[in-house]
Amino acid sequence: MLFEEIRNLIVELFGQEVVVAEKQDNLQPYLVLQTERLAEVCLQLHDNEQTYFDFLSCLTGLDNGPEAGTMEVIYNLYSIPYDHHLMLKVLVPRNQQEAEPLPQVPTVSHIWRTADWHEREVFDLVGISFTGHPDMRRILCAADWEGHPLRKDYQLQDYYHGIKVPYDDHNENNGFKSEPQWLTTTPAPFSDKREKPE
Repeated sequence: MLFEEIRNLIVELFGQEVVVAEKQDNLQPYLVLQTERLAEVCLQLHDNEQTYFDFLSCLTGLDNGPEAGTMEVIYNLYSIPYDHHLMLKVLVPRNQQEAEPLPQVPTVSHIWRTADWHEREVFDLVGISFTGHPDMRRILCAADWEGHPLRKDYQLQDYYHGIKVPYDDHNENNGFKSEPQWLTTTPAPFSDKREKPE
């Protein structure tokens, strides 16, 4: 199915309002869906005989920054038997203060098992929570780590359990001065000192 056909099928099944925006002239065209309807649309795209998106290739979280005030979750779907692709996005308001609740997106881990770890990674690094996820906790950072490292305004904490975190001069302080010269310089074209051929 072509992108336009998939879009029309979604609109036919869920109504025009489910598609908040779309971009067809991109290298990879995408649809922006209503956040609260994401899971039901994904379930239909997975189960429908016409689409059968049986593989969630990638799930990515994106912070658009404090100025934009939004965050995105991007889903790259693939149908192995039909060999067609689809990119979906949802846009959520960004929490600007630490005390504010994290943005929330419905989980799709019950549709594609691979979403389980992907959603935990987005939660951990970007700070988007997935409602209905069976085990919503950090996956890469320690459980008591402060903040979300891939946010554009992330400030690295100075100490973690009494250990200094930022090591600006790490290499110099630990005896490693630099890469070997042969790894960092461009070799002369005739470094073996032979004469250049005429």
